[in-house]
Amino acid sequence: MKNEKIKLFLVDDDAVFLKSLEIEFLQNADFDIETYPTGERCMASLSHNPDVIILDYFLDGIDKTAMNGMDTLDKIKAYNPDIPVVMLSSQDKIEVAVNCMHHRAFDYVVKSETAFTRLQKIITTIFRYKKMEKELSWYMDRM
Repeated sequence: MKNEKIKLFLVDDDAVFLKSLEIEFLQNADFDIETYPTGERCMASLSHNPDVIILDYFLDGIDKTAMNGMDTLDKIKAYNPDIPVVMLSSQDKIEVAVNCMHHRAFDYVVKSETAFTRLQKIITTIFRYKKMEKELSWYMDRM
């Protein structure tokens, strides 16, 4: 992944928040970004092999019958358990965060003024973690 852009999926039913997040990422780093207003659209595009997915918790603002973020997270993990998913929500409740982690989210971020900064740090952490996994695997293969 030396010169390849990180492929980032942003999934949120709030069009204004989704666009502002996309603009923040494009202004601050060299990402290949795909945005989706529903979990269903995100699922339909998983073959595009995202490196990271940032997923809204509720996802029912446009269509009340749309899959919520937790259902989408479960389906993403069933499709490929190695795709890191960061849950994003206006819910500042520990139970929501814990529930996301039980469903194998990489992390949980509350929508706030600091959300973008937190997301940047989490993405950096994800790639450090992936690099360490590769190095460990390389060493284990040689033992």
